[in-house]
Amino acid sequence: MIAKREDAMRWYAVGLLTVAYTFSYIDRQILSLMVGPIRADLGISDTQFSLLQGLAFAVLYTALGVPIAWLADRGNRRNLIAVGISVWSLATALCGLTRTFPTLFLARVGVGVGEAALSPAAYSMLTDMFPRERLGRAFGVYASGVFIGIGLSFILGAELLAFFELRGGLLLPVLGTLRPWQAVFLSIGLPGLLLSLLVMTLREPARPSRHRDLGRASFAMALQYFGSHWKVFVFHFSGFAMMTLLFNAIMSWAPEYLIRIHNVPRAEAGRALGIIAVIFGGSGIIAGGLLSDFLTRRGYRDAPLRASLAGAVVLLPVAALTPLVSYPLTLLMFCPLLFFASFPFGPAALAIQLISPPNMRAQLSALYLFVVNLTGIGFGGTAVALFTDFVYQSDDRLHHAMATVGALGGSLSLCALLLCLRGFAGLVERQERADAMPLPRRDAQ
Repeated sequence: MIAKREDAMRWYAVGLLTVAYTFSYIDRQILSLMVGPIRADLGISDTQFSLLQGLAFAVLYTALGVPIAWLADRGNRRNLIAVGISVWSLATALCGLTRTFPTLFLARVGVGVGEAALSPAAYSMLTDMFPRERLGRAFGVYASGVFIGIGLSFILGAELLAFFELRGGLLLPVLGTLRPWQAVFLSIGLPGLLLSLLVMTLREPARPSRHRDLGRASFAMALQYFGSHWKVFVFHFSGFAMMTLLFNAIMSWAPEYLIRIHNVPRAEAGRALGIIAVIFGGSGIIAGGLLSDFLTRRGYRDAPLRASLAGAVVLLPVAALTPLVSYPLTLLMFCPLLFFASFPFGPAALAIQLISPPNMRAQLSALYLFVVNLTGIGFGGTAVALFTDFVYQSDDRLHHAMATVGALGGSLSLCALLLCLRGFAGLVERQERADAMPLPRRDAQ
């Protein structure tokens, strides 16, 4: 009975953290559906808009991830997550009160500040809650929040934008009338404050005894460990950074691609992409975690990396071809694209946990997120915009820019992950031996 209750509490935590991750991606991705209205109102180019999608969000999201993870390795992770949700929800609502490019840029920076608190602390909590042979499943379910959030951002964004456009915006006391896109930001930001209260119902998991025995690790110690095994970490970070760049390059512009290249109505584009993202993205990321668990049970120490590579191999050709085919075939292509783009990301986060000492997990996870998100989120959408504006020099060649970035990102990711595979299993084995070794008694002199 006690074991069943403990298991239920674990999965309650997974469920609530997944909801939090879903909310974070709704608030992060909602911008992608409103390219046309925001560009028209603010008078900006594709490249400037891409900075709102990427760099504005990523600059402090990545920079603050490491110090916040330092706190997560020492303090109460549940409270840290609750505060982060409140901050990014308020910042999203503030996006709806902005009227210029600089102020919207700053509000997007605030969204990134709040979201920086979530994943390092959540990864650390889940690792302390579950036995190793079930971690892949837990990480996969948590990571499905990415695609549920993206899907809901497209669906909710399309419906809310249409709703407010029919009413000419939103009239508020003192503030006056908000544009439809501003009203969308306000509507999706404020509910997050209720979620932050729900997170306080979670129980902070006990840290493993080895974590307590090892003591608190400084960031300098985490960097030293990284440097000692730099080849594995660098190739891991590079491979998933390129995969994240590919993913963000495609998804940041997918709604606008359907609208601009195939003349699909905005609401129809949002609904179609949203359903595909929820079903195929969500199932893909869970499938990646299940494959990782299966390979772990078969005795593969590098199971997370092998699972990630399986997704990367299929993703490369699909990402390069999807923007180039006709409508509605392109919608069918988005199904395997999102399935295999999502497939590696649960195992990617799990891989970091397996090669990190217990008292450095959150900090090394944050370092991973720093590199991956600064590259992928910060420059994925911008890479497409730069190709559109400066290489192809036409808004109507957006699909060529997406295909180019997809092919380059997929190729570089595959090469880096293959190189990482060489030393990954050895480092996992080394960390397992270190975890099994008894530590000297502190009172022994």
